[in-house]
Amino acid sequence: MNEVLRQEKKFLISLAQFYQYSHNLSKILQVDSHSQDDGYMIRSLYFDTLDDKDYHEKEEGVELRRKIRLRIYDPKANFALLEMKQKQGPLQKKRSLRLNKEDAQRMIQGNYSVLLKYKEPFAAECFSLMNMLCYRPKTVVTYKRKAFVANANDIRVTFDHHIIGTESSFDIFSDTLVENSILDPYLGVLEVKFNGFLFAYIKDMLNECDTSEVSVSKYSLGRSVSKHYLF
Repeated sequence: MNEVLRQEKKFLISLAQFYQYSHNLSKILQVDSHSQDDGYMIRSLYFDTLDDKDYHEKEEGVELRRKIRLRIYDPKANFALLEMKQKQGPLQKKRSLRLNKEDAQRMIQGNYSVLLKYKEPFAAECFSLMNMLCYRPKTVVTYKRKAFVANANDIRVTFDHHIIGTESSFDIFSDTLVENSILDPYLGVLEVKFNGFLFAYIKDMLNECDTSEVSVSKYSLGRSVSKHYLF
C-alpha cells in the first residue's frame, strides 16, 4: 500500500497556457517517465453512498471529507488501484492499494468482499466503510495528464486535459466505453502538489494564471448529468 500526505493547489487554465507552461517547465523540471507528448491516460471510477454523501460534502466545502475510486492507466491493464483521498485542512492524504483486474471487476459489480483477501489494514477499512455506508459506482472520468516532478519538497506539477466521462457505464477496462466532454475541451486543470514550500519559479507561474485558485473536482464534473452540475 502507498500513502501520500501533501498540499495541493488547483487552477483552471486554457490549453494555450498548458502548452506554454509545459514548454517552460520542461527546461527546469524532470518530465514524468510516462508523460510522452501530451501525457498519459488516467481513468477513474468514483464510488459514493446511496445519498451521495461524498459529493455533497465536496460541494458544501466540508473540511474533512473523502473520495473513493478505482484507477487505471490503460484499459488493457491487468490491475487497478483502489484509492481513498481524504481532505484534512490544507493537506490531502491519499492511500492506494493495487488490486488484480478480476478483483477490481468484482468491485465494479458491487462485490467488496474481495478486499478481505488482502492483508493490508487499508483493504479492511475500505471493505467496512463501503458496505456500512452502501457505496456504489457513480461515474467514470477519463483524461490525459502531463506531469513534471522535482525531488525537493516532493513537488509534482500536473496538467489534466481533454476530460471526458460517463454515468451510464462503469466498466473502466472497456476499450469501447462511450464518454462525453464534461469540461470545455479548450480548458484544463493545473495541479501543484508539494510538501513544505514551492520554489519561486513555480510561484511565478501560478501568479500568471488568469484565474485564481479554484476547487476543481473531476468527480463533481463527472456527475454533471445526474446532479445538473455546472462549472
